[in-house]
Amino acid sequence: MQTLGASQSPVTWARSFVRKNGHGFLVSVVVAVAAQFLSEHYGAPAMLMALLLGIAFHFLAEDDAGDCKAGIDFTARTVLRFGVALLGARISVELMVGLGPQLIAVVIAGVILTILFGLLGARLLGRGWRFGVLTGGSVAICGASAAMALSAILPKNEHSERNLIFTVLSVTVLSTVAMIAYPILTETFAFDDEISGVFLGGTIHDVAQVVGAGFSVSDETGEVATMVKLIRVAMLAPVVLVISALVRRHAEFGDEEGKRPPILPMFVVGFLIFATLNSLGLIPALVSEAMAGLSRWALLVSIAAVGMKTSLKRILDVGGQAIALIVAETLFIALFVLAGVYLLHY
Repeated sequence: MQTLGASQSPVTWARSFVRKNGHGFLVSVVVAVAAQFLSEHYGAPAMLMALLLGIAFHFLAEDDAGDCKAGIDFTARTVLRFGVALLGARISVELMVGLGPQLIAVVIAGVILTILFGLLGARLLGRGWRFGVLTGGSVAICGASAAMALSAILPKNEHSERNLIFTVLSVTVLSTVAMIAYPILTETFAFDDEISGVFLGGTIHDVAQVVGAGFSVSDETGEVATMVKLIRVAMLAPVVLVISALVRRHAEFGDEEGKRPPILPMFVVGFLIFATLNSLGLIPALVSEAMAGLSRWALLVSIAAVGMKTSLKRILDVGGQAIALIVAETLFIALFVLAGVYLLHY
């Protein structure tokens, strides 16, 4: 991002910034709007549509593509962080306390153990710790949003963009499958509305699919599922903080290449500030809803830009082991949460 030089007026800087980044940002917005249109009219997940449409416009992000590359890079990086920060406005401690300590403990343990499972699985498959953190964190927390947030603080290598695209694509597809399959499981096990909500909210990756699955069972299940999902979303900030600190410590020994992230990334600071303000009741409901909508659009626009940055061929190079790992992580958190709620209630 450009800095304001001593000899530049704010207007001159703004014009220069818009000239450099405007085209790529506007293209990302157009792709995001098209993805939202497809989602609303044909029922496909908007994130998935934005990603696939973005991949189709990969040529715009190539070095010789003219005016779009810088703006696409800016959108995939800075707009992403803005969207993640605004997610904090959806978090409220009051809503979470109503679930009780035991169910909250099951959900939090599921998040932590799924990330550790991802690290172990990646090591066993020889995929590298970055891939384990990225896939495990996205499955454990909130799908594509978590994948993009974690990618922002992990050291970069030649596979970083490919792995991010693969992870976002995979968790979105798996989340859609879970939205259809998991409500059937709740009926098979004859779960009541509360247990069904905890299971759906504690296992499905993306917020939109959690809402869809929950309210397809009942209104109470939908409300509980959304609450549980927000607990997982709230875990994004502490998980990013811990991983960021560990990455810095590891990088000091020179074992990994790539720029070390700051101790406290600014988008995490923003997330925590908004979550605190919302928990204290200082953000009106109307404003909170508007911020949540803006966050969703920022993430949709940024995932379109991320799609443009990676070619389809590179995604296909990821291999069957990577697919097996992310499917295994999905099954792990589902079985863990299912076992947890079953033991607590039966």
